Amino acid sequence: MSGRHTGRTDLPLTEAGEAKAVALGPRLASLHFDEVYSSPLLRARRTAELAGFAGAQISPLLREVDYGDYEGLTTRAIRESKPGWELFRDGCPGGETPDQIYSRAQAFIAEASRSAGSVLAFAHGHILRAIAAAWIESDIMVSAGLMLDVATLSLLSQDERRLISLWNAP
Repeated sequence: MSGRHTGRTDLPLTEAGEAKAVALGPRLASLHFDEVYSSPLLRARRTAELAGFAGAQISPLLREVDYGDYEGLTTRAIRESKPGWELFRDGCPGGETPDQIYSRAQAFIAEASRSAGSVLAFAHGHILRAIAAAWIESDIMVSAGLMLDVATLSLLSQDERRLISLWNAP
């Protein structure tokens, strides 16, 4: 993982990413999902495939954040010219604003909520963090405090209210 922001760049999984995706398979095999979604980007689709979900529905709502002028840059490089930059507060020039990211997260929640049962989604760090914040109806800035590693499991659930029941489990 290079730390570069790649929302529009359609990169393949690295060898390490492929190994992590394969390791997800046995963890998910005993679970039932009524719907399985994937980002249209290759790395998410390939993760789904290697984890045993080759037929995942493609949802453009799960595409990674559009970093605009910051595409391909690291956070450190961005902060050299814009000290204190925070994606979920400042957005990206030529890309998505925090409001647009949050709206897309809400739209995916609405799409997934049409399922009568369990939903599995393969996507990317920043959009998944925004989905979690939108799920609990919190401010988008909560996303900045949610660490999310590659090929980890998170569970959003609902009883009397929406909950983040599991987050970033290896």
